[in-house]
Amino acid sequence: MLRLSNLAQQVKPSATLAAGARAKELKATGVKVYDFTLGEPDFPTPPHIRAAAQKAMEDGHTKYTAAEGLPALRQAICKYYQDRTGLAYTPDQVIVSNGAKHSLHNALAALVGPGDEVIIPTPYWTSYADLVSMTGASIVFVPTTIEEGFKLTPAKLQGAITPRTRLLMMNSPSNPTGVTYSRDELLAIANVLVEKQLAVLSDEIYENLTYDDVKPTCMASLRPEMLDLAIIVSGGSKSFAMTGWRIGWTLGPKHVIKAMGNIQSQQTGCPNSISQYAALVALTSDMKAMHDMRAEFQTRRDLICKGLASLPGITVHTPTGAFYAFFNVSKHFGKTLHGIKINDSADFCKAALEKVQVSVVPGSAFGAEGYVRLSFAASREDLLGGVEQLRKLLS
Repeated sequence: MLRLSNLAQQVKPSATLAAGARAKELKATGVKVYDFTLGEPDFPTPPHIRAAAQKAMEDGHTKYTAAEGLPALRQAICKYYQDRTGLAYTPDQVIVSNGAKHSLHNALAALVGPGDEVIIPTPYWTSYADLVSMTGASIVFVPTTIEEGFKLTPAKLQGAITPRTRLLMMNSPSNPTGVTYSRDELLAIANVLVEKQLAVLSDEIYENLTYDDVKPTCMASLRPEMLDLAIIVSGGSKSFAMTGWRIGWTLGPKHVIKAMGNIQSQQTGCPNSISQYAALVALTSDMKAMHDMRAEFQTRRDLICKGLASLPGITVHTPTGAFYAFFNVSKHFGKTLHGIKINDSADFCKAALEKVQVSVVPGSAFGAEGYVRLSFAASREDLLGGVEQLRKLLS
């Protein structure tokens, strides 16, 4: 048998994709599964974006583009951020990649390696840890609690910094908690970063999905010095329901973007040309579909949080962004539910899927044992049905 590399042996499969795969297996047998695993809008990509892709093909835009992305798309990203944040990025401070996960990977590859430390607040998106590990850098997890609103504090950040620290990873609005930091909370963190001259990799992929009166804040906009310290990652997947199109982007200091471009040119080359033309139209045309999707997600947020809160032994943290409900199931630990002993969040999710056909993701995958993540990127009918199925499990 061929020997696998250390990297291949260390990297774990995505917990969310694994949970989704098991749900799909059950569906294939004809079983009705309430699948709330994947972080993917259930809305179709808007028609005008799909039409732009068709036109790009008909116009012959099927060749390689520049490795860092179409100049017109990079310029459109600059204008998009100037309109939203007032920041005057230039195209040489932007790179387009094969989805935001690829953007995160390339940024980490450009900034850290063996001997370096990366700070990650928990709960965290499950891929962060493996993306850091793939560079050879070490991870310093900083736990946050429900009492803290699942938010990193300046004091905890200060306490985690060592001479080896190179980078902080931030995510607001957050996956899995749905937490959104206020501008003042982020400014307090930025003050520490400026004092320590520490970089931040800010994953802002859910920037257009916030609820109530909550407004997202771009990390680079907090202080003038942050333009030299912040690497901003986002993309089309969540805002424009373009998950399968695989378009992400990064904004940051020129030398970082250039290094990422060098890595990408050897690694994958350019992103999909057709997807880039579609993303160009998404960023430069009417945003009504995005706003309508956000409004529907807020309605679903209210629906699922009310439903989960009505279940015995369940407490739910109301999200202000993204499309996840993160709820505490630890009161059921030690119990037996429909013949399955519940010792942890993985057992709870196993029982939910096998006994009442509800597919959710254990909090242990996000560094938060005791919790479960449910994506409410699903129909209202399925959300209500899923809650009632969970009620059967817990009754």
